[in-house]
Amino acid sequence: MTSERDVTTAHAWKAVGGPADLTARVSYRGAGKVLPAVLPVRELARATVGVCSLAAAELLAARNGGTVPEVRVDEGAVATAFVSERHLRVNGREPTPFAPLSGFWRTADGWVRTHANYPHHRARLLAALGVHPGAGHGGGGGTGDGAGDDGGAALVGPLTETLAALTAREVQERVYAAGGLAVAVAPAPGEGALTCGRPLAEVEEAGGTGGRRLPPAPLPAAGVRVLDLTRVIAGPVATRTLALLGADVLRVDSPRFPEDPDSHIDTGLGKRSTLLDLDSAQDRSAFQGLLDSADVVVTGYRPGSLDRRGLAAEELMARRPGLVVARLCAWGWSGPWAGRRGFDSLVQAACGIAAIEAGPEGRPGALPAQALDHGTGYLLAAGVLRALTERRTDGRGRLLRFSLAGTADWLLHGITREPAGEGTYEAADWLTDTPSPHGLLRHALPPVHYEGSPGNWAGPPTSWGTDRAAWAGAGEHLDANPR
Repeated sequence: MTSERDVTTAHAWKAVGGPADLTARVSYRGAGKVLPAVLPVRELARATVGVCSLAAAELLAARNGGTVPEVRVDEGAVATAFVSERHLRVNGREPTPFAPLSGFWRTADGWVRTHANYPHHRARLLAALGVHPGAGHGGGGGTGDGAGDDGGAALVGPLTETLAALTAREVQERVYAAGGLAVAVAPAPGEGALTCGRPLAEVEEAGGTGGRRLPPAPLPAAGVRVLDLTRVIAGPVATRTLALLGADVLRVDSPRFPEDPDSHIDTGLGKRSTLLDLDSAQDRSAFQGLLDSADVVVTGYRPGSLDRRGLAAEELMARRPGLVVARLCAWGWSGPWAGRRGFDSLVQAACGIAAIEAGPEGRPGALPAQALDHGTGYLLAAGVLRALTERRTDGRGRLLRFSLAGTADWLLHGITREPAGEGTYEAADWLTDTPSPHGLLRHALPPVHYEGSPGNWAGPPTSWGTDRAAWAGAGEHLDANPR
């Protein structure tokens, strides 16, 4: 039953428009003090998975009639899934760690956090700060992007010296002006780039009707066609979850920006992957053809970045009445930072989380998981599922907005610490092996659970960009296998 201890779940469920009485169907099984942190990360993690599970159960009941199935989420499964990228093994190989030039660095007046995992971001960081490949010591200069074969390890010393002579704000603005990624570490919540008040979710009804009525099915999202225009973690976690629940998810990437292989494998379970250059008239036409029979479009690009290609949310919904468009960004949908690039680690630094989680010597810290990414991903999936439920009654599409900053604000100001439930936790209990085109994968099982839910994805991730730009044909939709 719902109690005062369930207010976090109730708040998240209300944010995605869910009817309040259904939260009584959600319960959690404890696993001890998982995801330990100063902030209530365990509570955030289980609530986001809980509302996603409830949204799936609600849609399943709406499609088939009857009572909404009970939702029982295991905190051990949640804790494992929230660090799924760390548990991934490909033929026994561990995933690629954070790049050497990504992390916290001392400046003349404090700290900055950089993100340089992608070669183009690394190159822009180094160019903005005047650190050149030849500046490395004892490791060789490397290639034209300043990374070298070591991912930039030889440049750690020169970068450290350069940053120590600049203020954190100088670094932040200089790097952002060059298209790179760096933020000043805020000493406390509200003293950095972010302020309170960003919503956890925004839901708007679209003007026109025309969404197709989904027939009865064994899985909540069976037959739902999803265009996935997201990268890295939050968006791909959302669409990975929709794929688990039966959706035909087609990820669309630009051929000019290859994805990190391990990231693609971790978040690509159950999905297909194709390449379209949306700056090309021919590829844009192919995308429009996909859109004409899509149910959902999920985007993870900065506000306005798709508009110039004719892919603004309003244009998409005008072309395809009844379409559900879910948008994700880092810093929120208004304010001076709305158009900036961002990642989980940067939002943690800028909003004060890194200061709260600092170590004993004052070095900025981090959450035990990229919880803003994963949590926002499950919330986004919940929002999409709820939008599909609502569309059954009114035929209208929905515009959904989520941000890592909104989830960060909720973690900082909207979640109460709760006693950990009894139980023990072994990550191995929530890992499984799956053959794939990449080799044998060891990966985390999905944490989303309702009575009768699938226990694993129906298929492995395909290789990046190798699938046709087409929906799965009749009979190609995969049925999930029970655990």
